[in-house]
Amino acid sequence: MGKLIRRIARPATALQLRHVAPVPPGRAGRPVTAVYRQVERDFGMLAPPVALHAVAPPALAAAWAMLREALLAPGAVERDVREVVAAGVSQVNRCPYCIEVHGSALAGLLGGADARAVLVGGLAELRDARLRRVADWAVHGGPPPFPAEHAPELVGVFVVFHYLNRMVNVFLPESPLPPVPTPVAAALRRGAARLLGGLARTVVVPGEAPGLLPPAPLPADLSWAAGRPHVSAAFARAAAAVQAAGERSVPTAVRQLLAAQLPRLDTPPPALGEPTWFDAAVAALPVPDRAAGRLTLRIAFASYRVTDDDVARVRAAGYDDRALVELAAWSSLAAARHLGARALPGPATR
Repeated sequence: MGKLIRRIARPATALQLRHVAPVPPGRAGRPVTAVYRQVERDFGMLAPPVALHAVAPPALAAAWAMLREALLAPGAVERDVREVVAAGVSQVNRCPYCIEVHGSALAGLLGGADARAVLVGGLAELRDARLRRVADWAVHGGPPPFPAEHAPELVGVFVVFHYLNRMVNVFLPESPLPPVPTPVAAALRRGAARLLGGLARTVVVPGEAPGLLPPAPLPADLSWAAGRPHVSAAFARAAAAVQAAGERSVPTAVRQLLAAQLPRLDTPPPALGEPTWFDAAVAALPVPDRAAGRLTLRIAFASYRVTDDDVARVRAAGYDDRALVELAAWSSLAAARHLGARALPGPATR
């Protein structure tokens, strides 16, 4: 059954990608093949949010390492709690694709009334008070409703989905499901919940994904990961790989601009239109850097607003597939790291 799912998922993954060419498993080089094998073995299929990175192999390994070790690898926190965080963060970032996938995975894990509630009404309908508290933290922040020893896994999921949501909003469609009438869509969601809930019960060995990347020290802003060696190794190595990608593909002036503007993430963006500072910030860049600057800021602050024209401007400035993915990955992780460093504002509670 697993082989059949993998065989069906591969072409479906390729069809979902936007703006970049797929890298088919049969034509992938050794670094990409190594990641693909782990993804299919441990996730059950070649997940599009991971596969979209394949044109930039270090970013591919980084995305997978963070996702695997924070969400999939067993630890102190149950998988349903982690899926609540994934779905809650995806709601914040207006990422319907990830809401669909991780809401379905959560429903499949929960079963019963809570599963039906999640499929119909989302996290707000959860009956389990413990899960509702974690969902509220993922969406609204505040003191964490979990002990400090759970931070590496739950803040890890929080950070990796702030990263992945941004990438998905740029490179994947709004839904993994085909456009179908509502009754058919409901049936597909129930089927997806059964499938993804089953796949989420797969037991993986912690610590295998970081080996896809060279060793690196844990940056200070990722200190929340220090309590779980496989999580800290994954995020340290991923951060180094994505930083190197940014130094290759993001102009220095753009990197400096985003670093200066990141504190603005601490306040919500306006509901419509650009924030008042956005156009002035882009205009202050050297002319050759403005297309990259516009896309970088939009990905970091409101990835759901990225347009085909934003991508076309960067393409016209000379960006190929790899450079485009590396720019998006650097911007996405810069924002995710900033938010993760502020995810534990007070003492953790049980």
